[in-house]
Amino acid sequence: MAKSIYVGNLPWSATEEQVQNLFAPYGAVLSVKLVNDRETGRARGFGFVEMEDPAAAAAIEALDNTNFGGRTLRVNEAKPRAPRPRY
Repeated sequence: MAKSIYVGNLPWSATEEQVQNLFAPYGAVLSVKLVNDRETGRARGFGFVEMEDPAAAAAIEALDNTNFGGRTLRVNEAKPRAPRPRY
């Protein structure tokens, strides 16, 4: 089963390809989605990686609190998105 992994504190210059390469040694990366600011289009410094379950657990354990591009990553299982209030 695929798991979604939250990756926080990414350098703003990080690309989806670099993040995929970071996670690839732990197993097949199904998708990488870096989040951009809607108004400016600039990176927000976090994203999500989707991997199969045993590989995802190994990647989270190995990469949390490691240095990437001069920043200490926060890597953990993504929590389901809270519903947004409608206005």
